Amino acid sequence: MRNTSSLIFILFSFFCFSQENSSSEKLTSYVNPFIGTGGHGHTYPGATMPFGMMQLSPDTRLDGWDGCSGYHYSDEYIYGFSHTHLSGTGVSDYGDVLLMPTNTVNFNNGADASTSSAQVQKGYRAHFSHENEIASPGFYKVLLDDTNIEVELTVSKRSGIHQYTFPKNSKQIVILDLEHRDKVLSSEINVVSKTEISGHRHSDAWAKDQRLFYNIKFSRPYKNLTFLNDKTEGESVKAAFEFDASEGNKLEIKVAISAVDEAGAKKNLESEIGNKTFQQIKNEAETGWEQQLRKIEIETQNDPDSYRDQKTIFYTALYHTMIAPNLYQDVDGRYRGMDLKIHQSNDFENYTVFSLWDTYRAAHPLYTIIEKDRTTDFINSLLVKYDEGGILPIWPLAANYTWCMVGYHAVPVISDAYLKGIRGFDAEKAFTAMKHSAMQDKLGLKSYKEFGFIPVEEESESVSKTLEYAYDDWTIAEMAKAIGKKEDYQLFSERAQHYKNVFDPETKFMRGRFRNTWFAPFDPYEVNFNYTEANSWQYSFYAPQDISGLINLMGGKAEFEKQLDELFTAKNETSGREQADITGLIGQYAHGNEPSHHMAYLYNFVNKPSKTQEKVHQILNEMYQNAPDGISGNEDCGQMSAWYVFSAMGFYPVTPTSNQYIIGTPLFESATINLEDGKKFEISAENLSDTNKYIASAKLNGKPLNRSFIYHSEIMAGGKLVFKMTNKPSKWATKDDEIPKTEITENLIVPAPFIAKGDVAFKNETEITLGVVSDKTDIYYSLNDSDFKKYEQPFTISEETILKTYSEKLPLKPTARNLGKRSPLLETHFYKIDPNLSIALETEYANQYNGGGNNALIDGVHGAMDFRTGAWQGYHDKDLKATVDLGSLKEVKTVSVNFLQDQRSWIFYPSEVSCAVSENGKDFTELPIQKIEAEKPSEDAGIKTIQFEVNKNVQFVKISAKNIGDLPKGHLGYGGKAWLFVDEIEVK
Repeated sequence: MRNTSSLIFILFSFFCFSQENSSSEKLTSYVNPFIGTGGHGHTYPGATMPFGMMQLSPDTRLDGWDGCSGYHYSDEYIYGFSHTHLSGTGVSDYGDVLLMPTNTVNFNNGADASTSSAQVQKGYRAHFSHENEIASPGFYKVLLDDTNIEVELTVSKRSGIHQYTFPKNSKQIVILDLEHRDKVLSSEINVVSKTEISGHRHSDAWAKDQRLFYNIKFSRPYKNLTFLNDKTEGESVKAAFEFDASEGNKLEIKVAISAVDEAGAKKNLESEIGNKTFQQIKNEAETGWEQQLRKIEIETQNDPDSYRDQKTIFYTALYHTMIAPNLYQDVDGRYRGMDLKIHQSNDFENYTVFSLWDTYRAAHPLYTIIEKDRTTDFINSLLVKYDEGGILPIWPLAANYTWCMVGYHAVPVISDAYLKGIRGFDAEKAFTAMKHSAMQDKLGLKSYKEFGFIPVEEESESVSKTLEYAYDDWTIAEMAKAIGKKEDYQLFSERAQHYKNVFDPETKFMRGRFRNTWFAPFDPYEVNFNYTEANSWQYSFYAPQDISGLINLMGGKAEFEKQLDELFTAKNETSGREQADITGLIGQYAHGNEPSHHMAYLYNFVNKPSKTQEKVHQILNEMYQNAPDGISGNEDCGQMSAWYVFSAMGFYPVTPTSNQYIIGTPLFESATINLEDGKKFEISAENLSDTNKYIASAKLNGKPLNRSFIYHSEIMAGGKLVFKMTNKPSKWATKDDEIPKTEITENLIVPAPFIAKGDVAFKNETEITLGVVSDKTDIYYSLNDSDFKKYEQPFTISEETILKTYSEKLPLKPTARNLGKRSPLLETHFYKIDPNLSIALETEYANQYNGGGNNALIDGVHGAMDFRTGAWQGYHDKDLKATVDLGSLKEVKTVSVNFLQDQRSWIFYPSEVSCAVSENGKDFTELPIQKIEAEKPSEDAGIKTIQFEVNKNVQFVKISAKNIGDLPKGHLGYGGKAWLFVDEIEVK
């Protein structure tokens, strides 16, 4: 949303920058840390150093999805200033060791308005105004309106300084709150002297066991110290320090943190700050950021207002790529490992906060260009996590595995760096660790290895996991090839083709395979449990390792281009469950979430680079603004910004590990990458304007460049890339030998067959049609362990049946050594429903949890403990009302029905279940209602069977189950609505 408040923000930001920076030439003056603090950007405006351990920033929000960073631009109150924050994540954590200057001893943070006392109700939080707020790299300043206290913050890597200016003759009190934000496991305040305290805070949030230690030094001794409830340690520790106002209005507080111990925090403070003043540390921070931002220098000749905005967006994006991963090691080399033990590193710096599902796409490839040395540290950090924790991490946070997101994307980060010639780590060990991640049996990998895809009924987000595992496997194959491991190369290049097994040739979309049929009914707009934060539109173009293969599956270049066109012109709405991450929609392209990030560049692969240029230009200008909500989705630890940095320069890494960057369109007349070895790679655009967004021609180092991609080696060698721009599509780089390719041509697999038509649960009979995504491939099948025979045409089954199938592809000239290849053997159990049995549903289930359709509750298939596996039928904020018709009068002894509870996923048992029976369908006899304590908190998933005694002849059975509706107070989703999950009404 763009409105007048955004305009005021831009004008105010310009004023702040001009006031705080003496030279407009400083690149730090173009960084606006408030970009992303509004909307769903989830960034914070406070002070940090490049990839630093400390993030000293204001906290304006205590919880909620848009409070993940602790700050949101729409808020009006500051609760205090804590020392750790996450940048752009979709899950909340950190906010450790909060300090807040105030003028009264009050331990209430002001968030609870239910208290009667006005003073306690107000608490120590303070109102603030953005007009009195300034942020720049390494510095933050705000005036607290309620107390008229001015707060300034600055940092070094592991330490920071608070500088408070109190009003003259006012009380000077500082609150230390160790209970702030997430659940405290243990905390402590140790008084060393009247100017020094230390302690720890151990907490449970996203990181289940985060251990943090601190050392705090005051510039003046406190005169009074008050503890909340006289407690210096425990789960609720707060203290108020009062300082003598007669000794001056300014108070400096120096703080250092450590994940190791209090001694480590003290040493960090002494080494980094010591006796240095606030201004000295601020100057050092600004100098450090200036040097960092100089790694890429851009220029543009557009009009002054647009020039400043574009440059501000670019350098803020570059700034955001340099915030995480975060240093996680003390000055003496000690750090806390994934085993929560203390380790020593003298050879590299250890890091945490790797948002790998996001950052493997563009942020880490950017680091391979401008942060080669730090990339080596990143990889060594990942490898020691493998040593200490037993597996490469997926999303490591503060020495904890969070297991967040899908794939094993530490693998492409390592492979991409190695294939680009980055060394400084043990390649053999790295490969062993990469392969180890791929050979696990959890998170769907057991099925993936056995069948070549993950069935819907085996694992949630099965389509996304299959696709992302396949890409990761390709990067393992590429590294295996580079280091001479032939067997591994064959295995993983075969696994890299598993994406073919979730491609439905009829709809041309990636779809879930439910008992070897396609998950149905199918709606590509539907956000459901088959995809990760996306729908089928947003995952059906994901096979970056074999784009040529994907193009062939879709029917060739013309069909692929048509499907891409439809992606960008489709209605910009989704169906199914609400997914806040799906933002920044252009049709069904969702720039606010990472699965879409490569798609605009895919036109290059079908000889239409001008369409890539159009779409990239549109995204650059529409999805990034110099405003608080100027990022179209979660910033995600640098990935959203890395897309912009690359794309604004004119190219993007569609396939990390391929060593290719696909050319889009430059946004600036000039961009210079200052490489670490002193070389420069310059990109310039002649005749560039908002309308001249198309490339007419290009030259690399003075020679014509007639291809729409460049190599990593060409960038790292230094040189000059010159684009000549025009206002209409040209024929530049449109020939077949001028376009990029990623393709798998060796160790080709035979895709697994699928059931194209046929009901897994049927009445009377069902016709079975088999299919396979491969030309000249035969399908063989067996019914109830009969001999396999070649599939020639559809066949019908009328009884409960076990169907086994496989596909086989023979070579043109079979030999004794080459008899062809077979797919994995697949098995499907077909159930026959009593043809006299029927069910009428008075309430509507959610299609994403349809359980198999209208007959799901009487099909004989029972739901498992994991609701995502597809057998459960889900009702959102609705009761279940169903009537089973037995077809005729029958003696019924019992009626039972199963319900699922998984409160962490918003699924609750019904509060009551009723059953009524009837002989004629009109006159029903009510059986005793059974009540359940559905709202009783539970951390465990469970299945409850409700049984009714009938013992009479009936034909109709009516089941009603009452959804609790509003999620109970205290639940994470309080304010939302509950789900009711039911499966299998059994009449005996």
